[in-house]
Amino acid sequence: MFTQTLRKLIAAIVLATASAFIALPAAALAQEAAAPVPAAASAGEEKPKVEDETIWAKLRHVHPAVLFLLVVGSILTVWFGIDGVLKTTRARAIPAIQIAQFRELFKGGDYVGAYDFAKVNFSPLSDVVRAGIAFLPDGKLMVEEAMFNEINRINGSLMGRVSYVSVIGVCAPMVGLCGTVFGMMNAFSTLSTSGVGDPAALSGAIGEVLVATALGLLLAIPAFVLYYVLRNRITVVLHDVQEAATRLFRKMPYEAFEGYHLGDDEIYASKPNWVPDDASQAG
Repeated sequence: MFTQTLRKLIAAIVLATASAFIALPAAALAQEAAAPVPAAASAGEEKPKVEDETIWAKLRHVHPAVLFLLVVGSILTVWFGIDGVLKTTRARAIPAIQIAQFRELFKGGDYVGAYDFAKVNFSPLSDVVRAGIAFLPDGKLMVEEAMFNEINRINGSLMGRVSYVSVIGVCAPMVGLCGTVFGMMNAFSTLSTSGVGDPAALSGAIGEVLVATALGLLLAIPAFVLYYVLRNRITVVLHDVQEAATRLFRKMPYEAFEGYHLGDDEIYASKPNWVPDDASQAG
């Protein structure tokens, strides 16, 4: 429920941001057209002192498409960060209620009930325990391998989502560099038409377009930090899941499960079709 609400909120923010950036160039052109043209300064008149622009004023010099991509990347980084933190909490991966219920069912020998309980209560611990119970008739080695494979599946699912944060961290500086390149192209285009009569104006334009590179780095650095934090959290929580599941299966009487079938997975293996049945062989 929380994930669906978060997705809807992220989609609404992205759409609103896209609409704002689509309208940004038209608004900028209209503002420039409506602005009065200043009178030419006399040769002996002192030039007015130009005040430093704020960061918000410098953002208008960044290409709208580049700024839009950086904003979307920031939103996605926050989204994947919140989602990753929530999914790697111990309370969600190893719920105390499920631990207590599994212990009671294992003590009572109700492994069918434990399998059914794990099937309807979703968590990494339940998935690992359910995989282990299903392979109890196949012996200890198969149970351990099934649980290990399930942990690897969960790790792949979690790391698959977290890896998007790393992708954003890699792409953000390049997107910012694209904005800088676009700005430099405009700056040198202006230079080719107006000449080098005002080096201060050229240096100011170059400084303004470097804002895009700075924005890309400001997004990439937290994204990389968040990626490694989430990766370490996944490693720790899956180790705790494996330890909790291993404790449940300790001293398991595997020989008592021979010949039985636990779980609802269909068994496809059978005798080869060239091996005669006992009845036909006896006849």
